[in-house]
Amino acid sequence: MTRRAAPPATAPIPQTAPPPAPPRPRTPKDRVLTSIDLAAFPPDFHWGTATSSYQIEGAVAEDGRAPSIWDTFSHTPGKIDNDDHGDRACDHYHRWREDVALMKQLGTNAYRFSLAWPRILPGGDGPPNAKGLDFYDRLTDRLLAEGITPSVTLYHWDLPQALQDRGGWPERDTAEHFGAYAALVAERLGDRVTQWTTLNEPLCSAWIGHLEGRMAPGLTDLTAAVRASYHLLLGHGLAARAIRAAVPTAQVGIVNNLSTVAPASDAPEDVAAARRMDGHSNRWWLDPVHGRGFPADMLDVYGVELPEKAGDSATIAAPLDHLGLNYYFPVTVADDPAGPAPYARQVRRHGVPRTGMDWEIDAGGIEQLLLRLTREYGARKLYVTENGSAYPDVVRPDGTVDDPERQAYLEEHLAACARAVRQGAPLAGYYAWSLLDNFEWAYGYDKRFGLVHVDYDTQVRTIKGSGHRYADIIREHGWQSRRVA
Repeated sequence: MTRRAAPPATAPIPQTAPPPAPPRPRTPKDRVLTSIDLAAFPPDFHWGTATSSYQIEGAVAEDGRAPSIWDTFSHTPGKIDNDDHGDRACDHYHRWREDVALMKQLGTNAYRFSLAWPRILPGGDGPPNAKGLDFYDRLTDRLLAEGITPSVTLYHWDLPQALQDRGGWPERDTAEHFGAYAALVAERLGDRVTQWTTLNEPLCSAWIGHLEGRMAPGLTDLTAAVRASYHLLLGHGLAARAIRAAVPTAQVGIVNNLSTVAPASDAPEDVAAARRMDGHSNRWWLDPVHGRGFPADMLDVYGVELPEKAGDSATIAAPLDHLGLNYYFPVTVADDPAGPAPYARQVRRHGVPRTGMDWEIDAGGIEQLLLRLTREYGARKLYVTENGSAYPDVVRPDGTVDDPERQAYLEEHLAACARAVRQGAPLAGYYAWSLLDNFEWAYGYDKRFGLVHVDYDTQVRTIKGSGHRYADIIREHGWQSRRVA
C-alpha cells in the first residue's frame, strides 16, 4: 500500500499463616539482593503466577476438545522452532492437582489461567462440551479449597479452528461468538469466580498473527490485521457485558502487553517513528477501551477503513474494573519508510543486559507504564498480569535448578512496581510469568520462563531458585503486613 503521511511528533485475599522459620536465602552468596519496598504493597496484594491453556494443557484431542488455530499453526512445517507443538506440553490437563500443589508450596494466593475455547465449545459455537467445562470446574474448586483466588482469562489466542475456517477475527461473527462463549462460561463458573479478563494481549493476535505472520493464524495482511484488531476489541466489550449480566459482582478487565517506546535519535523522522510505534503498540489498544476511540493518527497510518457499526464504540468502551499490564521489554525505534506499518524499525541498543529471548532488560519500564496507565488513562485498579524472563536453565547433578539471572530480574521488577505504588499507581497484584516452563509459541520448548522447571520427557517438576526466592518475598510481605496491622 501507499504510505500515508506520518503524524506529528478485588476482594481481600486471606494470607496463609507464616511458617515458623524465617525465609532462607537460596541464591548465590556473591549476589547482592535487590531491595524491594514490600511495605508499599497493600496487605491484600495478589501474589500470583500465570499460565495459558495451549502452552500447558496438552490433551489436545481428549474429552471432546477440537483443534484450535494454534494446533493448526504449530503442525505447519517450519512455523515453530524444532517443529515443536502443544500436543502434550506440560500435560497440565492430567497433572493439574500437582500444579495447584506447587502454587500452594510457593505461597501464592492467586492464579491467572486461560480457558481453552475449543475445549468448551469445540465448534466455536453450538452445544458446549460437558467434559471441557467439568475440567475447569474441578480446577476452580481445587484452587479455592487451597486459598488461591482464580483469575480467569477467556482468550489467550487459541481460537477454535472451526471459527477460523469461517473467517476468524477479521469477521464480525467471531466477536459475537466470543460474547456468547463468555456468557456460557460466566454462567458456569460465576458462582465462584469474580476475577475475569476478556482478552490477553490482543496486539499479538492481530498484529503478530495477521500482519507479521509469526503467530497463528499466520497471515501477512494489513487489512485483515486491522479488521481483526477491531473485532477483538468489540469481542472484549461484548464479553464484558455478558459476564456482568451473568455475574453482577464480577470484576472485569482486559490485559495488554505494553512497552515504553523511545526514538533511536533526536532526528524528527525517528521521533515521529516512535510516536507511530507507541500508537501501534500502546494507544491503539488503550484508547478505544477508555472511550477515546481508535487513534486518528494511526487510522491515517494504516489507511484501512474500520468495520464499525452504530453503538460499537460504546460497547468497546465497556467500563473496566481493572486493567492488566504484561511487560517484558522497552522498544527503541528508527524511521523505516520502506517497511511495513507502522513504518518504524526496532533498533538494537548495545551494552544493555538481555534475557535469553534477546529482549532488553529495563525494570524502569514497568514503573513508567504503571504510572502512565494511572495518570493518562485514570486506571482505578491495576495488575501486572505477566512479567518474567527466559534463560537457558540447567538441572544440576543434585537435581536443583539455580537461576540467579531470573531471580535478579524478578527482584528488580518488583522493586520498580513498589516505586510506582509509592507514586500513586493503584497496583493490586503481580502475576509472575510463568508458573511452569511451557510451550513458548514460535520458540517451541527451548525458551524457559518458569519458576518451576519442567522435564518435558518425564514431566517432572522442580522449583527453581527463582521460585524459592518468590516464595520468600511473599512470606516477607505477609509478615510485614501483619506487623503493620
